[in-house]
Amino acid sequence: MTIELPKQIAAYFAADAGKNNMAAVAGCFTEHAVVKDEGRTHKGRAAIQQWKEESSTAYQYTSTPFASETRDGKITITSHLVGNFPGSPVDLRYFFELEGDKIAALEIIP
Repeated sequence: MTIELPKQIAAYFAADAGKNNMAAVAGCFTEHAVVKDEGRTHKGRAAIQQWKEESSTAYQYTSTPFASETRDGKITITSHLVGNFPGSPVDLRYFFELEGDKIAALEIIP
């Protein structure tokens, strides 16, 4: 099933699918964006790039967004992840906040 994503979010998932493209993932975010994932908070593009480098080195996975909902200024995308990480496969919820043509905040929750 294909869903239509806002361009900023589509760019994030496309960059995340590209192996060794952590700078492109970080480029999807505002300079002072915040990402919360696995109980850790990453602030700013440099920290976001490091987060992606660490997670991409530790795990290989594919992510397929299949549901979208907008509420209270946040866009929630549910995506099916399959890979070599504990608990695979899993459906994760991505809570995005957008600012202009970039992502200002992202929280990922199982």
